[in-house]
Amino acid sequence: MMFPTSASVVIALLMGIAGGAFVIWELRRILAYDQGNETMQAIAKAIQEGSAAFLSREYRVIAIFVAIVATIISTFLHWQTALCFVVGAIASAGAGYLGMYVAVRANVRTAAAADRNLHEGLRVAFGSGSIMGMAVVSFSLIGMTVLFLIFNGNPNQLTYITGFGFGASSIALFARVGGGIYTKAADVGADLVGKVEQGIPEDDPRNPAVIADNVGDNVGDVAGMGADLFESYSGSIIAAATLGAALGAKSPAFIGLPFLVAAVGIIASLFGIYMVTGDEQQQTEHADDSIMVRITRFIGQYVINIDENASLDDLLKALRHSVWGASVVILGLSLLAILISGISFNYWLVILVGLVAGNAIAYVTEYYTAYTEKPTQAIAHATQTGAATTIIQGLAVGMMSTVFPVLIVAVSILLSIWLGHKADGTIAAGLYAVALAGVGMLSTLGVTLATDAYGPVADNAGGIAEMSHLPSEVRHRTDALDSLGNTTAATGKGFAIGSAVLTALALLAAYVTAAKIDNLNILGPTMLPGILIGAMMPYLFSALTMMAVGKAAHEIVVEVRRQFREIPGLMDGTGEPDYATCVGISTESALREMILPGTLAVVVPLIVGHVLGKEALAGMLVGTMSSGFLLAVMMANAGGAWDNAKKWIETGQFGGKGSDSHKAAVVGDTVGDPFKDTSGPSLNILIKLMTIVSLVFATSFGSGWFNF
Repeated sequence: MMFPTSASVVIALLMGIAGGAFVIWELRRILAYDQGNETMQAIAKAIQEGSAAFLSREYRVIAIFVAIVATIISTFLHWQTALCFVVGAIASAGAGYLGMYVAVRANVRTAAAADRNLHEGLRVAFGSGSIMGMAVVSFSLIGMTVLFLIFNGNPNQLTYITGFGFGASSIALFARVGGGIYTKAADVGADLVGKVEQGIPEDDPRNPAVIADNVGDNVGDVAGMGADLFESYSGSIIAAATLGAALGAKSPAFIGLPFLVAAVGIIASLFGIYMVTGDEQQQTEHADDSIMVRITRFIGQYVINIDENASLDDLLKALRHSVWGASVVILGLSLLAILISGISFNYWLVILVGLVAGNAIAYVTEYYTAYTEKPTQAIAHATQTGAATTIIQGLAVGMMSTVFPVLIVAVSILLSIWLGHKADGTIAAGLYAVALAGVGMLSTLGVTLATDAYGPVADNAGGIAEMSHLPSEVRHRTDALDSLGNTTAATGKGFAIGSAVLTALALLAAYVTAAKIDNLNILGPTMLPGILIGAMMPYLFSALTMMAVGKAAHEIVVEVRRQFREIPGLMDGTGEPDYATCVGISTESALREMILPGTLAVVVPLIVGHVLGKEALAGMLVGTMSSGFLLAVMMANAGGAWDNAKKWIETGQFGGKGSDSHKAAVVGDTVGDPFKDTSGPSLNILIKLMTIVSLVFATSFGSGWFNF
């Protein structure tokens, strides 16, 4: 007997609500921690105010864009799609805002916890990251399932719900680009003047850009990243459900299965989170033998405890175990989901393919970016001969790091199509399997995003410790957490771009079906121009965002130099820096510069689809997917490796802080900042946004102006 689609959707809704309940519970737990002394609280308050002010202004600008696009969709397509677009935008913005809200409050609590011990600092920072992770998956599931149930029975229901993905993608792109420009402009400006020119430590309170830098960690790496992965998660489910509708004649369970896998993914993510944040003493102090106590005692054996002598490897192992533990749980629960859905066992193997591919990409990314590994150490070695060789080696590492992710994704696509085809004998089933692999890859997002989102909190905690003059061992602990955060952030970006390719391929298949394209001829007159235009888009987009960071950083550098030059006593600590001016410059620059690249991602597919035709648009999406994947991996990994090469030197290698090698490493890190935190991570959103725009407007495209 087939499991009804509506039942799968209701289960997903209930699990989304359960995830939301966890978010509330964990938020209360984090906010109950000690905030430290008055100086720490004053610094944290300045970061909170700057972050809230930027996000408020950014969302007001985005709201105008959302209103215009919703009006266009309602006029030319359906009001239902416009409604879903608005709901997707609001849900995405809400998840990003909540993640930032807790991050700017967890930073000072992490610093205070690190004053006690390393494990306590990890638990607070990771706990705040888990709020971001669970908020993303819960808000997404609640939004999509409620809309699905509202339109249940309407044959166009999945067409409407693609609007939800469009809304999420729009918010994600603007949030990632705007936040990325802000954070890297402040970071680059602070580093070039403070660390290189003035020779003062990172996060020194004398640096006028230090508050803007800490604000940027939150608006870019928390709010922007949350919106980014919200869009990835939503898009993967929408793509699979849309392709599942094509198989609906065989079984309606194909539509409900992605929702069901996402639902059990919340359970698996909670398990993974508990492995890091659980308290073993509380779990084992009970003497009774009830089932629940036995379960928690069993889980307690795997809770990670970190002592003061923990190395980066120990910290990495703690977070890696949580992700692996969640992956094992999702495999068991997804097998149950397959069995109750009544469809082929091959689709469970597809989910396994997605999970293995995601973890493999994370492992490769970790290898190329961790300072305990040879690629990053080679960059640190290159710093001995100056900044030029540092940049050359970093670019080479970034380029080399693309090989295995491409092979992993290629193999996972081939395996997924083969398994789907073997199960149901059609190419449609194979493409559905690819989409389901993407859902599988992102099914543990609640915990994988937690390992990523905690990094900016640890970074902020280190800044607060430095500015409030806490003991050196506190900064040592927060630096250990921050170095780990750089690596986990890089693996999170690799995870996101890998899933983006699978999701974009599935959305492309859905677009071809919706646009009624019978066949695609690569030698067709408009196909190759479409592919070339698509391959060019990631480079144009990256150029615009890199130049935006450069312009904004230039303004910050000029202002910081002015303050060091004109404010009496600033260097000896008797003068007060003007933090607010730097915050204002970063805010204005980010909001101004994010509009053009964000608009291009929406407008170009519409122009190509109407001028060159629907076949050329399919070619453009293939080109964007191919070049965007490679460029995103290269930029994210090169940037992460440059950053950690600097961190490795700061541990005392090649002369340590203040040495010529360190100065060269800072230059490399400065180049890598917009690579890994602005342009690189924005490309996976670009790929999916262009694809989902094409899918939403698929029925409006014809043969174009060049109908040979």
